Amino acid sequence: MKRVFKNPTSEIIIQKIIYKKGDNKKLSSILLKEQKNFCAYTEEYIGCNDAVDIEHFNPNLKYLETDSYQNWFMVKHKPNNLKRTAWIEPILYPSDENFETRLIYSDGYFLHDPKDIEAKNLIDLLNLNDEIFVKNRKRFIQRRKERISEKEVSAFVYFTEKIENEIESLKYLRAIQEEFEIDIWNMIPQLE
Repeated sequence: MKRVFKNPTSEIIIQKIIYKKGDNKKLSSILLKEQKNFCAYTEEYIGCNDAVDIEHFNPNLKYLETDSYQNWFMVKHKPNNLKRTAWIEPILYPSDENFETRLIYSDGYFLHDPKDIEAKNLIDLLNLNDEIFVKNRKRFIQRRKERISEKEVSAFVYFTEKIENEIESLKYLRAIQEEFEIDIWNMIPQLE
């Protein structure tokens, strides 16, 4: 999982858009654009046929005045349903400035400093180290390494081509970032 950047000049803040019962198309559209169409939890590309949710990271805030832009993320529906139902605190927020130094990626797993209870709770809440998730991350990375080797190109060239030609096949952005030492997030163009 990678850090989700929250824009201090987001249209959501400027237009004072709030989450409400019913139609939240404008809110979801802006969030999705800011996340470059990637799920905040799985880091999988969100395509036009994917069911998505506006996730209230802390579900206890939903419909309260304290619920805000900082608590909203676009996520695929199924992973959102797999999130543990019991809220855990203290917890590391996906938009935390030090997110990627606190939630450490290593060979398919997400680790944390043993003293960092917030990072541990995030891993537990989202079940980030579930055996299936770890296997899928490892296999994805291994296949990319094989393709890069077969094509005899750099990781940068390979992923630039992927972004241009089949962005929907990209996932596990944090794993790509760490395994190939490229800034994949900034390689992906901002959506219009």
